[in-house]
Amino acid sequence: MTYANDTTSVFQALGLAPDLRSTAQAGLEVHTPIDGSLLARVAASSPAAAGAALKRAHEQFLAWRDVPAPRRGELVRAFGELVRSHKGDLARLISLETGKILQEGLGEVQEVIDICEFAVGLSRQLYGLTIASERPDHKLLETWHPLGVVGVISAFNFPMAVFAWNAALALVCGNTLAWKPSEKTPLSALALNGLLQRAARDNGFDSGLSEVLIGDRATGEALVAHPHVKLVSATGSTAMGKNVGVACASLFKRSLLELGGNNAAIVCPSADLELVVRGAAFAAAGTAGQRCTSLRRLIVQRAIYAQLVERLVAVFGRLPVGDPLKDGTLVGPLIDARAFDTMQAALSAARSLGATVHFGNREPGAAAAHYVRPAIVEMEEQAGPMLHETFAPILYVTPYDQFEDAVAMNNAVAHGLSSAIFTRDLREAELFTSARGSDCGIANVNIGTSGAEIGGAFGGEKETGGGRESGSDAWKAYMRRATNTINYGLSLPLAQGIRFEI
Repeated sequence: MTYANDTTSVFQALGLAPDLRSTAQAGLEVHTPIDGSLLARVAASSPAAAGAALKRAHEQFLAWRDVPAPRRGELVRAFGELVRSHKGDLARLISLETGKILQEGLGEVQEVIDICEFAVGLSRQLYGLTIASERPDHKLLETWHPLGVVGVISAFNFPMAVFAWNAALALVCGNTLAWKPSEKTPLSALALNGLLQRAARDNGFDSGLSEVLIGDRATGEALVAHPHVKLVSATGSTAMGKNVGVACASLFKRSLLELGGNNAAIVCPSADLELVVRGAAFAAAGTAGQRCTSLRRLIVQRAIYAQLVERLVAVFGRLPVGDPLKDGTLVGPLIDARAFDTMQAALSAARSLGATVHFGNREPGAAAAHYVRPAIVEMEEQAGPMLHETFAPILYVTPYDQFEDAVAMNNAVAHGLSSAIFTRDLREAELFTSARGSDCGIANVNIGTSGAEIGGAFGGEKETGGGRESGSDAWKAYMRRATNTINYGLSLPLAQGIRFEI
């Protein structure tokens, strides 16, 4: 069976029939990173079709906002159950389209299921506040209301989970959705959104609660600019996020930005090196280094530096690289040739600065595919490419002498997404997670930088964008806040003791 036929079989198993065109027809080409072959051609959304989809989403919002939140939660529950029943099919599609190993695809689909469960509970917990008033027979209330259409722009590396993080919360908050997926992974979007639309119809709602817009940058720009879209949640590069943020600000609409990360882990003298090796290998090489939370910098106390590097080189040298659909593979391909070229350029720049580079070579595979052995790059100090995010499996390793220097190195990059420390010293752990420690949105202890759970709000600082998705109180981003003053008395006292007699 070809990968194109495999893709068709997945959609058939899902009970969906999207517009997957033959090679003889026009459309957006979708290639698998596994061997570069064509999976399908997908019809792009014309400006007229995109406008009509956004109009439908807005019209559905006008009715959806009046549905009680627990009833909205029932739809999200039904969606999650539908996803659970097709977990294997969806995971396979993710692997076909992104090159992720199948186990990581299964993990991503589980994230979709988990956030649905979280949102169902949230649908009965959209709490406001009652505030004491300074005036007699008055009370203040803080209430929350839905925004409208939430636009979601997602990246290729998590083609289902990122949408679900936004969609599950946005829906229970009373919003509708318009999703512009990466042009590299439109099939995953069509599949997941197809299941959401089915869940809506099965529960007596219109499928227009969620619309997918297929296209390139121009489609994303149109989504951002459309007056019906009240919040844009964008995941991707910092450059893209800057454009989205500026465009939203100029239109006085909200943006929720989840951008890049140049994540570090500090390894202290007391660290359990077995734990470090396992944690660093997964965080650096998992998803072929194509996670925003991938470990890119390892800052190691000089006394244990040589020992740890030796162990890491041994492990990286035997990591199984290959077909992501085969059992035992731990590292699949890079998404495309551009990712490979960017990785090689970063390694070349590091060598020019005197770095010692282990691996990073291209591994055997189809001519149109790009398999690489994850690289370890030893640098005496942070410089050059180490200060910038390269979306590929490169782990820079640098020694430090004093703990304070290590924390400063952790913070000395433009991004502020994820970070970690490996230590058995309570003081070091507490300092790292304190206001004097990591300046990142995620600060872990004795675990790598990737693999966040949906219970905690996900996001980062600085050029990572400052947005928060998923758990905790991230739902507030999808609602507007109103303060209500209720006078249940017969007089009209004014605030601050003002007297205005007429």
